[in-house]
Amino acid sequence: MLCSAGLATALCAFQAHAQESALRGTFGNGTTLRNTPRGQQALTNTTNQPGAEQAQLQYEPMSSGAVPDTQGEAGSANLFGTVASGGDPFAETPLPAQRSTRASRQRAQQAPVSAERALPEEAVDEATTGTVRVPTIDSTLELPANERAERIGAIEGLRRATDDNPFAATGMRLGSFVLRPSLEQGITATSNASLSTSGSSAVLSETTLRLNAVSDWSRHAATIDAYGILRRSLSGEEIDETEAGINARLDLDLAEEMRGHGEFGYLRRPESASSPVVIEGTASQPIRQTFGGGLGLERDVGKLRFGVTGRVERDVFGDAELSSGGVLSQKERDSILATLTLRGGYEISPALTPFVETEIGRRYYDEEIDSSGFARSSDRLGARAGIELDLGEKLSGEFAAGWLRETFDDERLKPISGPSIDAALAWSPERGTLVNLAANTIIEGTTTAGESGSILHSGRLSLDRQIRADLTANAALGLGYRDYSGSDGYDVIFNAEAGATWWINRYAGLSGRLRHESQKSNLSDRDYDANSVFLGLRLQR
Repeated sequence: MLCSAGLATALCAFQAHAQESALRGTFGNGTTLRNTPRGQQALTNTTNQPGAEQAQLQYEPMSSGAVPDTQGEAGSANLFGTVASGGDPFAETPLPAQRSTRASRQRAQQAPVSAERALPEEAVDEATTGTVRVPTIDSTLELPANERAERIGAIEGLRRATDDNPFAATGMRLGSFVLRPSLEQGITATSNASLSTSGSSAVLSETTLRLNAVSDWSRHAATIDAYGILRRSLSGEEIDETEAGINARLDLDLAEEMRGHGEFGYLRRPESASSPVVIEGTASQPIRQTFGGGLGLERDVGKLRFGVTGRVERDVFGDAELSSGGVLSQKERDSILATLTLRGGYEISPALTPFVETEIGRRYYDEEIDSSGFARSSDRLGARAGIELDLGEKLSGEFAAGWLRETFDDERLKPISGPSIDAALAWSPERGTLVNLAANTIIEGTTTAGESGSILHSGRLSLDRQIRADLTANAALGLGYRDYSGSDGYDVIFNAEAGATWWINRYAGLSGRLRHESQKSNLSDRDYDANSVFLGLRLQR
């Protein structure tokens, strides 16, 4: 039994040795190992004997299917199934072929053949039977991009716009209007507080409130300017005066080449000491109130310009306080002036339009017969010729000259007539500088027995200059000439003013001004001079 076990052991060892020898094969004297990519090794015959052929033993496994059935030429493939690179160690080696197993071959035989592969090429139907993706409509059109939809940078990255006037009033919105109020409070020292021949020096507290309102409409426009002044004596001559006024204008764009406008004004103030009506023995000047309004219509026909304007103005005088303690009624001076003005012009260019106009009207006194027994109601007639300028912000306005006449109902009163001027020009020679010229002619009535009244020509030239962003200066010159009808009497009125405002910020500034006023006359007790200085604080919004 021991002999049988030993014999079986010897036979098993012999078979294992034979299997190992067949697997490894034999090596000739000229056989070497070459390195192949990725650590693969190929057996290469390096024998260089002429005519000698060295056979290579092939591995034949015990089970079928372990290696591919088809083999290449001897020496063309290595143990890993890759083709030799022809001796170039740097040549690219193709990936090893995937080994086909028995299971894979069986799955390939059992897999159904698709209808497309089973049919011949000419029998395949290429018609589309599924859903085909088509482009959208907006992808084929070049739609304009909305500028607001474009991506923009962050607000923090935007450059802040430069403010041309950082100290100008910003205003506040009220409905469709922008309001710009201002308040000025200061002290005035004057050499003639009452602006009269007997006036004396005084120190006054002066408060001025102003309001400007401008509409923010797309088609029409409206402006409102109002002010109020309160003067009280702190020392010296006793003064207690109040002055207030308002002017409003509405411009309407009615239709093509047709425009309309309306005006309203109100003024309340003490009658000036330079008034041609002198009331003896009064303690103070009477209050004078003036109401005014007008409507106008303009029409362009080609280069022709036509216009019609109607105006009504009413003067109301308060009672005069006498030095003796009584009052003197001034009702006989109350009157209404109604006028109608017709204008025609021709546009030479958009900047120049010469024109002529005619004015007709009548003045009605509340009392047909005054205390002296005269009927002072009168008829009015005037004619003027002028030119209208429109050069944009550089120069705009109009200037006219002509003749004005009023004839009284009472033949004992001599008519008042004389040359008339009307001007309203604005000129800006450079940025930050504005020059204004205003002039007019008015007829002044009187209640002095046997006298018709006077005609007053006045003009004012003003200059406003922005020296720096926080410093503005202004200057003005005024001149007036009063001609008394029926006599050789006259008055020459002159005034000059210069001032400046230094703005601390956009809302507050320090202001100051110097003023001189004088009147010279060939009539007795009408001359006076006055000098004053003002210093105050101005607030605006």
